[in-house]
Amino acid sequence: MNLSIIILAAGQGTRMRSDLPKILHPLGGRPLLAHVLDTARRFDDAALHVVVGHGAEQVRAAFPDPAIHWFTQQPQLGTGHAVAQVLPAIPDEHAVLVMYGDVPLIRKETLGALQVIALNNEVGLLTAELDDPTGYGRILYAADGSITGSVEEQDATNEQRRIREVNTGFVAAQAGSLRNWVESLDNNNAQGEFYLTDIIARAVTDGIIVRGVTTKDRNEVLGVNTRAQLATLERCYQLRQAMACMDDGVTLIDPARFDLRGRLAAGQDVVIDVNAVLEGNISLGNRVTIGPNVVMRDTSIADDVTILPNCVIEEADIGAGTRIGPFARIRPGTRLAQSTHIGNFVEIKNSEIGNGSKVNHLSYIGDTGIGRDVNVGAGTITCNYDGANKHRTVIGDGVFIGSDTQLIAPVTVADGATIGAGSTITRNAPAGELTLSRAPQETRKGWQRPVKKK
Repeated sequence: MNLSIIILAAGQGTRMRSDLPKILHPLGGRPLLAHVLDTARRFDDAALHVVVGHGAEQVRAAFPDPAIHWFTQQPQLGTGHAVAQVLPAIPDEHAVLVMYGDVPLIRKETLGALQVIALNNEVGLLTAELDDPTGYGRILYAADGSITGSVEEQDATNEQRRIREVNTGFVAAQAGSLRNWVESLDNNNAQGEFYLTDIIARAVTDGIIVRGVTTKDRNEVLGVNTRAQLATLERCYQLRQAMACMDDGVTLIDPARFDLRGRLAAGQDVVIDVNAVLEGNISLGNRVTIGPNVVMRDTSIADDVTILPNCVIEEADIGAGTRIGPFARIRPGTRLAQSTHIGNFVEIKNSEIGNGSKVNHLSYIGDTGIGRDVNVGAGTITCNYDGANKHRTVIGDGVFIGSDTQLIAPVTVADGATIGAGSTITRNAPAGELTLSRAPQETRKGWQRPVKKK
């Protein structure tokens, strides 16, 4: 039996108090729906159907995947009504698995158990026992222990509301049977909606066994309706990420203060201190050390690199044995070769720094190519922008640049040149020579500082 997955993602999320559709709010740096789709795609050859409503065009634009079949629920009359929009497009012989676009931590392994039940022409229902079941439908059992139905909280009696085992909404069934049950739903309830959970009682009436699957990880069935719930799930997600990283051999000084908002590939003996935020695709070589409060995005770091505290590194390639920081900013387009040193309060943008070169203090290097074994003194600035266009600076091998130098691009400093401290260089500096530009030093004898008048 083939599998069709229906993801319900039509809700407005009014309690989020946002113009952004709820399922586009980020978890771990990616939309909630992206996590759900990732899980759904792990089912081989499954057809993906997504039901949207509020902000439908915005949601579709965020996921330009031709494999997704989109359906619009308008008006939004409940989960049963949402599933009804899709069922005409699904063959009777398919198994159907219903997922939710605002429940991002659900695992494929958990849902796989529901799929197996549906393949046996039974109904699989995912349940969980919660300390606080507020807001969830409660599971009802017969005397023999079989599931007879699920009642929504708004329609439950006081006794039923004391039940802690809840219906998570995840269900799997054979498409033909599911179609018949959904078509028979009514909205005679407190919300005036067509509840998908009402198919449980109809399946029992038809003599179809309803089997419950209970997850031990309550976090994987938690949904998002408020920003507080989103924040709670963010920490759950990040702890899951942290545990996976540590299983792969990464040392996290404090897993509770680690954020991975993307994908991390790490070598051996990597150490990451507290409050690191890793975004996009991050690659770390062997023996990399990342200090506290470091932010990195889409960056590749080779072996034996040390990143000191409070650095920001974006879209850069960092060579082996390099040392960066503290308080350095490495901007997009930067390539640091082996054994380079980038020090405190240094900003590098769209530049290449050669092997063994150093930019250690309070400098800005933009749109620049620096050769091997160059020393850039404190306070050096490459003046790459003339107010309209960017220009490039070229610094050869073995150059020494004195402190407080301004290099007015476009300009070239040839191999082995020395630039005297305090210079403003507007023309090319020749190889092996000292180039400087300074006003003559003057001392005025007898000069007195002004004194404040009484």
